[in-house]
Amino acid sequence: MEEFLKNILGKLGEIATSTGLRLISAFIILVIGFKACKWLVKIIKKSHGFAKLDAGVQTFLVSLLNILLKVLVVISVISILGIPMTNFVAFIASVGVAIGAALQGSLANLAGGIMILIFKPFVIDNYIETAQGSGTVKEITILYTILDTPDNKRIVIPNGAIANEAITNYSFHDTRRLDIPVSVSYSSDIEKVKEILLNQANAHALVLKDPEPFCRLTNHGESSLDFALRVWVKSSDYWTVNFDLKESVKEELDKNGIEIPFPQLDVHLDK
Repeated sequence: MEEFLKNILGKLGEIATSTGLRLISAFIILVIGFKACKWLVKIIKKSHGFAKLDAGVQTFLVSLLNILLKVLVVISVISILGIPMTNFVAFIASVGVAIGAALQGSLANLAGGIMILIFKPFVIDNYIETAQGSGTVKEITILYTILDTPDNKRIVIPNGAIANEAITNYSFHDTRRLDIPVSVSYSSDIEKVKEILLNQANAHALVLKDPEPFCRLTNHGESSLDFALRVWVKSSDYWTVNFDLKESVKEELDKNGIEIPFPQLDVHLDK
């Protein structure tokens, strides 16, 4: 009996020792593996070929590589623990079906991210407008597109949503047309107003000469004559020129005694 107990305890000790070594090995592989993944991604990001890729493709690939490499590390750990891979694959397959049904939105986001990278409706640093908001594109990950607004807010938009809606890309072209509406009183000289507006446009260093500035009377309003001043500028100069011209036009109209009217109402009293 004593000999039997010794044999059982000996086998339990061997099992415990073997299991303990496996657990320690698995833990070491897990820690080292995750660090190696991080190091490998850094090496890839610094490579010459990777640097040639579009910025949006770079952020997408980095996200994808992180996930794939960590999955490989986890599979290696499972193998070290002695779990049969056939059972593990069957388990993953069954779990995958359940997860796929539960994560249909995430799969749609993944597909949306791929579509964005292929068709390029926008790229990193473009200023875009969507139904969820507008801002500068900072990242395109495997699931989300990240925007920063001019007032420093961050908008995170699912790729599935952004790939299936209308997008206005203000940075796609190098130049943009700037339209400035100007209203003056009915007593104003039309030709004089046009001359003033065109002179202000042509005098601005950031206004492009081709196409040349355009100004015409567009409407007889209820209280004013409405003019349209249209100039072409580089996309990066749009807001600078917009603010500058609005200020200089007002100052020049004042100097020439041309009134910018406000809505008026005549009231007639019958005694």
